[in-house]
Amino acid sequence: MAAPLKILHTSDWHLGRSLYGRKRYEEFSAFLDWLADTIERQRIDVLLVAGDVFDTTAPSNRAQALYYRFLERVSRSRCAHVVVIGGNHDSPSFLDAPRALLRALSVHVIGAAAADPAEEVLLLENDAGEPMAIVAAVPYLRDRDIRSAEAGESTEDKARKLVEGIRDHYAAVGAAAQALQERLGQEIPIIGMGHLFAAGGETVEGDGVRELYVGSLAHVSGAVFPDCFDYVALGHLHVPQKVGGAEHIRYAGSPLPMGFGEAGQKKSLCLVAFDERQPTVELLDVPTFQRLQYLSGDWPTLETAIRALVEEQAAAWLEIRYDGDEIIGDLRQRLEELVSESKLEILRIRNNRVVETALGKMREDETLDDLDVHDVFLRCLDSHDIPAEQRDVLIDAYREVVREVEEGDRREE
Repeated sequence: MAAPLKILHTSDWHLGRSLYGRKRYEEFSAFLDWLADTIERQRIDVLLVAGDVFDTTAPSNRAQALYYRFLERVSRSRCAHVVVIGGNHDSPSFLDAPRALLRALSVHVIGAAAADPAEEVLLLENDAGEPMAIVAAVPYLRDRDIRSAEAGESTEDKARKLVEGIRDHYAAVGAAAQALQERLGQEIPIIGMGHLFAAGGETVEGDGVRELYVGSLAHVSGAVFPDCFDYVALGHLHVPQKVGGAEHIRYAGSPLPMGFGEAGQKKSLCLVAFDERQPTVELLDVPTFQRLQYLSGDWPTLETAIRALVEEQAAAWLEIRYDGDEIIGDLRQRLEELVSESKLEILRIRNNRVVETALGKMREDETLDDLDVHDVFLRCLDSHDIPAEQRDVLIDAYREVVREVEEGDRREE
C-alpha cells in the first residue's frame, strides 16, 4: 500500500522584518533550519508557502540569502516539490524573476495573478513521473487583477465587485483543476492556495496584518472556494485557524510572532496527510526562537514581574507599559537597572502616566501611537488651557519647526 501524500502548509514568514529597530535574522535562520529538518523528519512530499515570504517588496540581501539557501537545501531533500505564492507584502515581479531557474529545483513560484487562471494550476509529479497532486496556486489578488474601476461607484459597489472578482477567479481556477484531473483519469488531491482575508478571521493587536483593499475590507467566506478543493492552504492572517469551522480550509499563521501582540500565541504549521483525496490535518508546534514578553501595570507590578523573569534567567525581549498613578520621571533608568546583568532586553517602554500628564486623560482605547505629531501638540495646548489668542501663533511656530525637522531628515537620507 502506497504511503499517504504528506503536505506541509506554512505562510507569512516575513523575512527581513524587524521589531522596534531590532533585526531578527537569527530568528529567521533558526526557523528555516528547523523547517528543513522537519521536512526531512516528517518525510514531507510537498511544501506549500502561502504568501508574504518577505516583509517588504524590496527585501535585503540577507533576507534573500535566507530564502534561496533554504530552497536549495530543500531541493536536496526527499521533498519533491515546493509551491510558493505571492502575498500582499511581496513584490510579484521580484518573486517571479527567478521562476524558470527555480523550476529546475522543483520550486514552483506564482508571484502574480495570471491573465489565464488556468496557468495557476500546477500538476505535481513524483520522481517516476506519476501524478501526485494538483495545486491551484492562487497568489494575492490585487484590485487591478479582479476589478475594473468605474466612475461614481460607491464603496459598497467596490466591495461587492472585489468579492465577486475573487470568487470568479477561484471558480475559473477550480474548473481548470477539475478539468485537468478528468484528463488524467485519476483521483488525486486537488489543493487550493490563497492569500486573503476570510470573513470572521481572527487577528491580534500589533500583528502587522493589513486590510487588503483600500476602501473595503473585502472579506470572503469559505464558500468562495470551489467544492473540488480537498484542502485550502491560506496565508495573510497570523493566528492559526480554520475558516468557518471547516477542517480543510485553514490559515497556518505566521511561524514567528510578528509583534508583542502575538507574544503568547502558540505558533504552528499544518501537516496534511491524504488518504486518496481525504485530508487529515495535524498541527506541528513551532519552537520559540526568541521569546517576547509584554508587561503592563504600576511600578510594584512591573518590578515583581521583571524580578521573576530575572530569577528564572529568562532570555526575552520586553515591551513594557507603565500604567501607574505615580509620575516616574526616571522610569527608563529604573527599568534598565532591573534588567542589567540579565538576559532580558527592553525594546520599548510606554509611559502612559507621562502621556496623560502632558496630554490630558486619553480614551480607554487610545494610545500615543494613535496620534500624529500635530494631534499631540493640540492636546498639549488643550490640557494646559492655552488662551485662544495665543494658539494660532504657537501652532504656526510648531508647524514650522516640524517642517524644518522633516526636511532635515530627508536631506540626511
